[in-house]
Amino acid sequence: MMSGQMPILILKEGTSREQGKNAQKANIEAAKAIADAVRTTLGPKGMDKMLVDSIGDIVISNDGATILKEMDVDHPTAKMIVEVAKSQDSSVGDGTTSAVILAGEFLKQAEVLLDQGVHSTVIANGYRLAMNETKKLLDSIALKSSDDNTLRNVALTALAGKNTGTSYDFLSDLVVKAVNAVAEERNGKVVVDPSNIKVDKKNGGSVNDTQFINGLIIDKEKVHAKMPSVVKDAKIGLIDSALEIKKTEIEAKVQITDPSRIQDFLGQESETFKKMVEKIKNSGANVILCQKGIDDLAQHYLAKDGIYAVRRVKKSDMEKLAKATGAKIVTNLDDLSHSVLGKAERVEEKKIGDDRMTFITGCANPKAVNILIRGATDHVVSEIERSLNDAIRVVAITKEDGSYLPGGGAIESELSMRMRNFANSVGGREQLAIEAFAKALEIIPRTLAENAGMDPINTLIKLKAEHEKGHSSYGISIADNSVGDMTKAGVYDPVRVKKHALESAVEVSTMILRIDDVIASRKSSASENPAGGGMGGMGGMGGGMPPY
Repeated sequence: MMSGQMPILILKEGTSREQGKNAQKANIEAAKAIADAVRTTLGPKGMDKMLVDSIGDIVISNDGATILKEMDVDHPTAKMIVEVAKSQDSSVGDGTTSAVILAGEFLKQAEVLLDQGVHSTVIANGYRLAMNETKKLLDSIALKSSDDNTLRNVALTALAGKNTGTSYDFLSDLVVKAVNAVAEERNGKVVVDPSNIKVDKKNGGSVNDTQFINGLIIDKEKVHAKMPSVVKDAKIGLIDSALEIKKTEIEAKVQITDPSRIQDFLGQESETFKKMVEKIKNSGANVILCQKGIDDLAQHYLAKDGIYAVRRVKKSDMEKLAKATGAKIVTNLDDLSHSVLGKAERVEEKKIGDDRMTFITGCANPKAVNILIRGATDHVVSEIERSLNDAIRVVAITKEDGSYLPGGGAIESELSMRMRNFANSVGGREQLAIEAFAKALEIIPRTLAENAGMDPINTLIKLKAEHEKGHSSYGISIADNSVGDMTKAGVYDPVRVKKHALESAVEVSTMILRIDDVIASRKSSASENPAGGGMGGMGGMGGGMPPY
């Protein structure tokens, strides 16, 4: 720069900006803070978190995704880590806490290398090499099975880490039964759609009152008191149009000059509803589930003919009812015939807690089923609902893939040992990153041991010794606070869950490592400067930077 030349100001004075090592360190600290927040919840002996919002509502959970979703996170990097948990939850349903802990640990180990002068790009490349090798190893280590015993153990492992009291065995049986019921074979492959398993919750009773319904529960009561409360050998019609007289689209007035004609007019309306109900009766239906409204007069005639009717059923429930009962949804009453009716052994109105619900049970080969959760309080049933949804997802994945891995930190210990050997074969500076990756994997067995009250250092030493001997399925045995064979203990994790957790953690940690400048951006820049304009757009940067 020539002497006397004025410096060129690109950013507004006072603009928040973190550069170079400071930016990297701040981002890594934020990621580690989020990982530490959920770390104590990992494993069967993990603790719970109570999240209290501004109006005093509370959520008690040890599900990583739920905790991070409810937390009021402000830091931009911390938000990226929260996205990892959301992605893990939406893709595979479980392993959210593991994914976040791994992301935090990958960054922690990278920080050591950054302090030693290793460039962040080299670390990112090393982590990617390690991840590619890890995926191959996971496929080679995976055990093949999808029988009921394997599925039950997968469900037990998922539920053991959640706050489900002492009802793991009972709930895992319900999950396996539900997944087996909705599993379908398409093009020689098993496909399980977890959305076909409807999970309802009602507080009251105990967790052991939770029941599997070989059919569906609709959170609606019959529309008329004189309709039968129980219909055996039900013939079910699903209608998605209203059993009401439609209003005209244009405003119309009917003028009656002769008082005697009023009765004729009302009689015509009554006759219309009679014909509607006659069509339903002629089809052979004795149960009608309507997506829209049912007129009071139509309700009266339906009750008179002993037909059980429910109105305003949700569209999603109508679709599940079609899968459960074999019925076809009709939009016009003229299309209602014996061939489109569904079947169930029993349709019954029951009072559950303070609400009346319709139970459709005994469906012959339902492809949609129901689990009704019971528990002492709202907080209990909500946590069991979250736990069951996770268990359903992991059992469905295992059923589809037909493969699983030993849990309890066994697979991370095995991968850690093999990654160290792999690092020696790579050489160069990437070798340091692969060794850091291997060390980071040990955070899972270490955390499981810590949360169980075991000595983490001694436990890791014992675990390494077993894996050096070739005992690849040895992990943390929570039952007797020691190191043991996870396949014998029945602690199983799906391959897809492990793969996704590791991939997500590596992707987000490498992305964070490559950030060397954090600048406050201008709010609504598109509306203020629609033409854009390269560096010119940087001149107005200001405010809006979340605090570190």
